[in-house]
Amino acid sequence: MHPPANERSESMAVSDPTGEIVIDGSWLRIEDVVAVAHRRATVRLADSAGFRRRIERGAEFVDRLIREDGEVYGVSTGYGDSCTVNIPPALIAELPHQLYAYHGCGLGEMLSPEQTRAVLLVRLCSLAQGMSGVSWALLAQLQALIEHDILPLIPAEGSVGASGDLTPLSYVAAVLCGEREVWHQGRRRDAAEALAEHGLTPLRLRPKEGLAIMNGTAVMTALAALAFERADYLSRLSTRITAYNVLASAGNAHHYDLTLFAAKPHPGLQRVAARLRADLASDRPPRNEQRLQDRYSLRCAPHVIGVLEDALPWLRSAIENELNSANDNPLIDAEQEMVLHGGHFYGGHIAFAMDSLKNAVANLADLLDRQMALLVDARYNHGLPANLSGASGPRAAISHGLKALQISVSAWTAEALKLTMPASVFSRSTECHNQDKVSMGTISARDCLRVIVLTEQVAAALLISNRQGIALRRERAADGLPMTAVLEDMHADLAKRLPLVIDDRALDTELRQLLQAIDVQAWSLYAQ
Repeated sequence: MHPPANERSESMAVSDPTGEIVIDGSWLRIEDVVAVAHRRATVRLADSAGFRRRIERGAEFVDRLIREDGEVYGVSTGYGDSCTVNIPPALIAELPHQLYAYHGCGLGEMLSPEQTRAVLLVRLCSLAQGMSGVSWALLAQLQALIEHDILPLIPAEGSVGASGDLTPLSYVAAVLCGEREVWHQGRRRDAAEALAEHGLTPLRLRPKEGLAIMNGTAVMTALAALAFERADYLSRLSTRITAYNVLASAGNAHHYDLTLFAAKPHPGLQRVAARLRADLASDRPPRNEQRLQDRYSLRCAPHVIGVLEDALPWLRSAIENELNSANDNPLIDAEQEMVLHGGHFYGGHIAFAMDSLKNAVANLADLLDRQMALLVDARYNHGLPANLSGASGPRAAISHGLKALQISVSAWTAEALKLTMPASVFSRSTECHNQDKVSMGTISARDCLRVIVLTEQVAAALLISNRQGIALRRERAADGLPMTAVLEDMHADLAKRLPLVIDDRALDTELRQLLQAIDVQAWSLYAQ
């Protein structure tokens, strides 16, 4: 067993998120999931005899239970509320296949290739804990899907988050057995065809293996890991955008003073203020100060972004603890010869983490939306043209600059804020009231990713207004608006990507290019 994330020492071994990740039941981190999702790392099963023996012993114990005891939930009984139904011995081998067959009712968009890779790794990590009673062949087949990038087409909708992600994970189980469809080599293909191309034989699931694959939290946890990484970058990007907006609007950099923030000891809030101080070199008095106090969207930016910064360590702990858990049911302890019936498939921690994360991220969108509204408004931007229009002379009368972009930012922000309603409070009673309290963790994780997408769109728009606002301020500043080296470098990069908006033009292509840059984290933002 592994200690909780908040009790692990820095010396504890972790895998290399840029190389090869070895699966042996050891602790994986969010960075490992992200690296595999984006094909920056490969995955292999450890060749340790002890690890393989631990897995095989669980499968052997299940076989012995069937021979000697006869009754094991989900092995020789029906599933869920049907646990009172005994399965005739001659049909036990068919039961795992029945499970994924009747759960093939997912709808909605398919998970992306990155999300699907993450799901496969997360499920493999859970089964590698050695408490699921599965065979080595099952782990090897899962590893092979990752290695050859044979990606089950997984519908995103249909999970209530307990008993785990049953419906979406049924598509993983089916593909392991050569059924349904996959995404492989850039196109949809039959699973059997893709397996055969790589010399892989479809599995015939052993007793308990259908439950072991499906009755867990792999989908919500995979999505949560990807959401965490994107939210962390958004926090840093929002801080950098704020620094540019302070300069563009002739704001007061001393709002982030060291002595001031020492009086409010939230570490994340203090970290954001320190980043802004470094960006703005605010150890010297501000020039051309227009107001004694800037409006809240600038002055209180560390207090808004800092909420997310302070939440990230706990969010990491919750996600990584779930990632490294055995979370199907029942668990099989072959060493002590115990079958443990419980509810580890319940995704409550992920649900709460994602409900919390989407709230904090949506507040970033709201913060940036307010900053842009000030920057484009000639009443509040301290001398810049309305809508940051770069036009001059007679054409200024027909040029509208970033007017429509600000409207779009408002729309994206409103949608993000609307989605902050927590999904976890909408538990439903399902499956003849056997699953009468469920987590809704997968819905929350999907909502969170949507909020992140919308907030990234807001951030992309703010990068355009940053580039425009800084350029226009420099034209009007007697000293040319000097900036710190890090701000100068990023602004020069933005200037290469974004010609100044002088005559009105469509900005959608540039927005999509900026979104791609955000996705690959094109700008290195803050060492601390």
